[in-house]
Amino acid sequence: MGIINVTPDSFSDGGHYFSTQQAIAHAKNLIEEGADILDIGGESTRPGSQQVSADEELKRVIPVLEALADTQIPLSIDTSKPAVMERAIAAGACMINDVNALRSPGALEAVAHSNHVQVCLMHMQGTPQTMQANPQYCDIVQEVNDFLQQRIQAATAAGIAKNRLVIDPGFGFGKTLQHNYTLLNRLDRLLDLGVPLLAGLSRKSMLGAVTGNSVDHRIHESIAAALLAVVKGAKIVRVHDVTATKEALAIYNAMKNSAAQETNASTSNRN
Repeated sequence: MGIINVTPDSFSDGGHYFSTQQAIAHAKNLIEEGADILDIGGESTRPGSQQVSADEELKRVIPVLEALADTQIPLSIDTSKPAVMERAIAAGACMINDVNALRSPGALEAVAHSNHVQVCLMHMQGTPQTMQANPQYCDIVQEVNDFLQQRIQAATAAGIAKNRLVIDPGFGFGKTLQHNYTLLNRLDRLLDLGVPLLAGLSRKSMLGAVTGNSVDHRIHESIAAALLAVVKGAKIVRVHDVTATKEALAIYNAMKNSAAQETNASTSNRN
């Protein structure tokens, strides 16, 4: 999943693709690099970010969605606002990526009205404005698991089929450094929820806290984190650096395929 931030204040590339034409050009570059899905957002959710109105968010993202509608690549809209969800779906979005896990009034209904749109439910403690003030958990993995299970149940009760759901543990959203690495280490625990897992680790501060690198120099850390997430069961990785991530995953998949072939050959010989 390639990231397109149509914002002036996102933590990594805020302002780089703020104009419609810049965002469209970046999207086409990500497609050329091999992105399988594009995630378009018009409101930053970095720690301490300020909310924007639905009108402003729509002004930022709808022209980009409409311009990319004929590219034949799935388009996701990164939003928590039901009004933006509805307009984005009408403009061609096939996924809603909601950091608030459809908890805003009207959000469940906005997605349920469409019988084909996927939705990613993410865990976040607090709000982007408050989430990093002093996040605390008794058991981070269990509490994230329980929250996501509750949101899956709420979505299915609202008429959203389970096969339309994806979950995201929300790295960096109301978590300390220790919380984030505990989640990454035990990410496979969330597979029992029975829906695909998305991991968004690209360029985040939890990576820079280990290496000391600034946000613009975290490509190696981001690739390592994405690879570890896939090893732990993630089916989608949300990244800024598509080419580098795909190449790393190609090596991992080659190893897995070789092991599978060896196992099949051994089984065939025994038979």
